[in-house]
Amino acid sequence: MSATGDRREIVIVGGGIIGCCSAYYLTRHPSYDPTRHKITLIEACEIAGAASGKAGGMLAQWAFPSNIVGLSYKLHAELAKEHDGINRWGYREVNCGQLVVRGRALAEHTAGKSGGGDRESLLKRSAAAMSKLKSAKIPQDLDWIEPDLLRSYENMSGPGETAQVHPYFFTTSFAKLAQDEGASIILGQVTDIDRSKGSVQSVTYTDKTSGETKTITATDVLVAAGPWTKTILPEVPISGMRAHSVVIQPKKPVSAYCLFTNIEIPADFNPEKKSRPTVAAPEIYARPDDTVYACGDGDRTVSLPKTSADVQVDQTRCQEIIDHVGSISDELRDGEVRARQACYLPNCETGGGPLIGLTDVKGLYVAAGHTCWGIQNAPGTGKLMSEFVFDGKAKSANIGSLDPRNFI
Repeated sequence: MSATGDRREIVIVGGGIIGCCSAYYLTRHPSYDPTRHKITLIEACEIAGAASGKAGGMLAQWAFPSNIVGLSYKLHAELAKEHDGINRWGYREVNCGQLVVRGRALAEHTAGKSGGGDRESLLKRSAAAMSKLKSAKIPQDLDWIEPDLLRSYENMSGPGETAQVHPYFFTTSFAKLAQDEGASIILGQVTDIDRSKGSVQSVTYTDKTSGETKTITATDVLVAAGPWTKTILPEVPISGMRAHSVVIQPKKPVSAYCLFTNIEIPADFNPEKKSRPTVAAPEIYARPDDTVYACGDGDRTVSLPKTSADVQVDQTRCQEIIDHVGSISDELRDGEVRARQACYLPNCETGGGPLIGLTDVKGLYVAAGHTCWGIQNAPGTGKLMSEFVFDGKAKSANIGSLDPRNFI
């Protein structure tokens, strides 16, 4: 679609990292003209209020899908350089590895408590990523894991292949950068997209502050509402999987590692039951703000709520994560728990994804289903969405396999 000619009313639905990066890149596109192009982002609750503010923030060259990872990883480095990302959102390169370790006995009050329901892997490591594991000696600076508990360390990647950002600061920074170039942000829940004439006509939402129903005209609508995409566009095969995480402030800063763990929880944590040892696999990310983020397995025991503000946090699941990481590290065991939280990751029900691009409705676009790699793949997705809107096609990457029209 050409950018020349009539006024464009571009509406983005969703204030997570995909929506905010899309707004940013739309305002940076060579064809963008703020006198003729209005960009409005509508977010139901708050910017970065869902997974984009509660994710781990890991970036990796071996992430998936491969057709946007390279572009997005490169853009992360460029954006950090251009906008002082080191200080604004904690961009830095990190080491990444897999740790096999024996945990110490858990606290009695959590013994045997699973939080209920089935557990699901977050599927962060693809087969390609696993193939990169290399046997290695345990790094000397990984000194915040108790040495007598360590069994092995396998290096997955180092600086240049793995980096990180603080997701909340990253997302809110890009919302602000988009606003600085003319984008507007509205807090309200979208209830309808009028596409009655074969093309988008308007967007209706409930204003968060006043509770009023309001409608704004639209020539282009980009739906980037994560797991809530399906509530707005029922035909889009996106679902949500809940994931819990905690943020711990150690008593002293720890070295920069992103760790995938395999922790053997000993049977003696509950001697009366004489249970067999169990295995926990939390991911542990040291952050540049001197906190440590840790997340556990996903679950589908609680359906996706109406908004991100209604997400239920299972305190038992959070406590399990705290106990598991504390069982291998004195720094984490004795640290201050700063957050116990949960969010829903957007998954494609087709098994593929994410879905990025045009739909059969003129002016309607989808960018959703990024699973646990939304932060990693947001810059690439945002740049591609700006190309779809202003150029009518993707130019920076070959993403035919991600075309929403293949699945809806």
